[in-house]
Parts: sequence; structure tokens; C-alpha cells
Amino acid sequence: MAGKPKPKFYVVWRGHEPGVYATWEQCETQVKGYGGAAYKSFPTFAEAQAAFNAGPPVATSQRKRPKGKGNVFPENPPEDRHDTVLPLPKAVTANAWAVDAACSGNPGQMEYRGVDLATGAEVFHFGPTLGTNNIGEFLAIVHALAAFHKQGIVKTIYSDSRIAMGWVRKGHCKTTLPHNTKTARLHEIISRAEAWLSKHPLAAPILKWKTEQWGEIPADFGRKH
Repeated sequence: MAGKPKPKFYVVWRGHEPGVYATWEQCETQVKGYGGAAYKSFPTFAEAQAAFNAGPPVATSQRKRPKGKGNVFPENPPEDRHDTVLPLPKAVTANAWAVDAACSGNPGQMEYRGVDLATGAEVFHFGPTLGTNNIGEFLAIVHALAAFHKQGIVKTIYSDSRIAMGWVRKGHCKTTLPHNTKTARLHEIISRAEAWLSKHPLAAPILKWKTEQWGEIPADFGRKH
């Protein structure tokens, strides 16, 4: 015979009315329909109260990274926005992923990633591998598009690379990276990305991140010199 379910206490850090709640129904009322809500359950009231007093945990991509490993995102959203934990300008939708790439050399060690603008979480990361920055920017956009298709969702994609956006719209990665044993794996990935684009119409908005107005894109790796 199953034992009596253990009680839980629910902390709402960001919601309609932040606090500690004794039932999921009460918690759900506070977070339902609240963009960027932050909440978690705890086994005891004491733990829940302590967690509430300490403030919300910082998402993986918000924690301070080693030098050269990306942005350090603030823990709290701007006062005029409740749909994100990031300092997004009003012109930017939080229902979006930002993508970016970094490369040490040309070619060099390249990696790319995507960041959810609502939560600040890193939603994907690839590399490092030998490549170029433009290839990484191209693959990052295709990676996001493929993820949306797989999950059955539609979000905006922000990229700060006009070149990569143009390649994606044309369905072709126009790179001059040599074909050799060191780049064979990356060229295979590029071919798969191009094949995917040829079979799937662009079903999500791909917008230019206006760095000159908004600062560095949230997926930036922080390696500019």
C-alpha cells in the first residue's frame, strides 16, 4: 500500500505574488501566465523559506563564466520587463533564442551556442572544432531552426551576422574553408545543415541583432579584442 504523499512547499520568486505556498494549486495561480516566472518546490517549510529569502537560483548561463567564456547575465530582469531575466530592450521579444559563434583564428577553434532570451539559459552548444566564425553563425541559426521544428514551437531567432542570415535564406553555406582531414567532420555537418534547409521552409522569424543599439547579443562569447 502506498504511503501518504509527503507535503511540499512551493517558493515563488517571480510571479504575480511572490512568496511561499503550501499547495501546488496556490503556486500555479501565482505563476500561470506570468512571463519569466521562477518557482521551485521544497520538502520542508524551513527550506522553502530560506530559499525564498536567498532569492532565485541563477541559471547555468547566468553564472559567472571564466574570462572569455561569454556574458555574465544579471540575476534579475529590468523593472519594466517581466518576461525575461536578461536586460533586453523593449524592441526585442523575449520569446526568442539568440545565437552566436566565436572563433580563435580564421580558420581556428570555432564554437557556437544558443541562449533563450526569456530564461537566460544556454539551450545548445557546439564545439570547439576547426572552422570559421561565419560557419558557426550559419550553423547556429540552422541548429535553432531544427530544434524549433523538432519541438513543434515557433520563436524568433536573433543573429548579429548578416552573412550567416543570408546564407541561411539561400540555403547554402558559401564558405571557402578547405576540405581536408581536419575539416571533414565540419563539412559533413554543413552538408547536413544545407540538406535540412532544402527540405524545410523557413518557419521562424530570423532577425538582425542591432549591436550598435542594443549592445552585444546575449549569446556572445565575450572574445572580441
